[in-house]
Order: sequence, then C-alpha cells, then structure tokens
Amino acid sequence: MQLDVESLRAFITVLDLGGMTAAANELGISQSAVSWRIKRLEERVGRDLLMRDGRRFSPSRDGRELLEYARTLVATHDAAVTRLSATGLEGSVRLGSTEEASALCTGAVCGRFSRIHPNVNLEFHVDRSSVLASMVAANQLDVAVLQLRVHDVQANDTVLWHDTLVWVSSPDWTYDEGAVPLITFGQDGFYRPIAEAALRDANISHRVAFSGPSAASVLSAVSAGIGVALLSSRSVSGDVIQWPRSSAVEHAQPVVNIARAARGATSEVAAELLADLRAELGEVSAAAV
Repeated sequence: MQLDVESLRAFITVLDLGGMTAAANELGISQSAVSWRIKRLEERVGRDLLMRDGRRFSPSRDGRELLEYARTLVATHDAAVTRLSATGLEGSVRLGSTEEASALCTGAVCGRFSRIHPNVNLEFHVDRSSVLASMVAANQLDVAVLQLRVHDVQANDTVLWHDTLVWVSSPDWTYDEGAVPLITFGQDGFYRPIAEAALRDANISHRVAFSGPSAASVLSAVSAGIGVALLSSRSVSGDVIQWPRSSAVEHAQPVVNIARAARGATSEVAAELLADLRAELGEVSAAAV
C-alpha cells in the first residue's frame, strides 16, 4: 500500500475545515480534485475514511486512526521539501496536459516542481489529447499527460491511472425517450466519437446540443438540462446523476491517463519532471494494462 502525500493533505484539510468546498479553496484546486484525492486514498486503504455529519464531514473510526499518521507524514514531507528545495537543476521543459488532468492533479505537480526547481523554466500547455499527442510526436512538447483508450497505449508510455467513463444527466431532465441531445467537448474532443458510436450501436438517435471547452462547462450544461454527456468518472461532480437510459447503452471501455515523453534523448529536467509525475500520480506498468 502506498499513501500519496497530496491525498493525505486533502483528507486533513477536509476534516480541519469541515467540507470539500472549503478544502478546495484552501488548497487552490477544484472541488472535484479534492473528491478524487479522497476517493483515491480510500481505494488504496480499502476503507471508508469520511462520514457526512449534517453539512460537515467527520472521520470514520478508520479515518480517526489514519488522521494522526497523516498529519505526521505531511508535516515530515513538507519539512523535507523545504530543506531540499531550491535545487541546482537548470534548464527548460515543456509539459502538456489535458484540461481535466490539469484541474485534478497535474497543475499541482507543476506548482511544486517550479518551487523546488526555481531555475527551471517550465512551460505548461493545456489542450486536447489528440493535439498534445501530435505535439509530443513533433518534439514541440517534452512530456505530455494524455487520456487514451487502452489499446492506444504505446510501449514506452507510463500509465498513471485508470478511469471509467460514465453517462450523466440532470436529475430533472433525463431524456428517457426520443433523440438524445449530446453535450461534448467539440468535434475533436476525446469523448465525442466514443459517445456517438455507443449511441449508434444502441440505436439511439442523437444530435449535438452543446460543445464546451472544459469539464466545468460540460457539467454546467448537463446540470442545466441541456442534454447528456459521457465523462471521466473522476471529473463528475455537482448536481448530476448517472443517465438512467445509459443502461441501454453498451458499457464504455476503460480509459487510461498516461505520461508520454518525446522521442530521443530525454533531458535531465524532463526526466525529473517525468519522475515527479510518476511519484505523485501513481505509476503503473504499461505491461499491466
């Protein structure tokens, strides 16, 4: 079992401040990122750690036992980082990430990397997976965090985490009959071809009703009842539910988020960043996919 520091930090902050929203504001990340880190921690521990007590969260019995260790581990980690910060590493590195991964975790990794290596020029580019993959192939990026279907993973990719796709709708507008208004990230978005193929296979007619640039905009459109969307389970938050009609749609294949380095000799700076991504986001051997 490995307990990552940022999940422990989120766990502590939720309990100290009483809620996900307050913890997100304190940590400077999205509420869905806080929820994802808590879920990830509970999955690794194999136990429920939080209980909702009215509008606040309180620790479960196992959560109370973990909390003291968590405080010690996070404090020790931060002290070590402070002591060892301001390294002599110099150079530049270009990192690409999807918007969803950036909101959940890669942005935080970049922030820590820049603080620890102040003499490194880190250029952070956020775009769609298809665009990022092309940029890595053209050596316009040194490292990229991409979302892929399992069969698209390459031999040298580092698989960071697995995910499932879920159909979501507003609880008040579930589109139980007729053509489905589809909410997507646009023509070149990762989810659109998967969603359209699944609906065609299920003989459910559809039309694209909304295209947004981010998970937040897509979720807002779903909450407003504009239509339904296919999303990464880790990105789902707010006032949405699993689309009831999705039971008639074939279950989408799992997806993976990977780190891919540009071909050729990897610079010392890029190798250090790649190592940080592995350590912080949970490395899994590509052979295990």
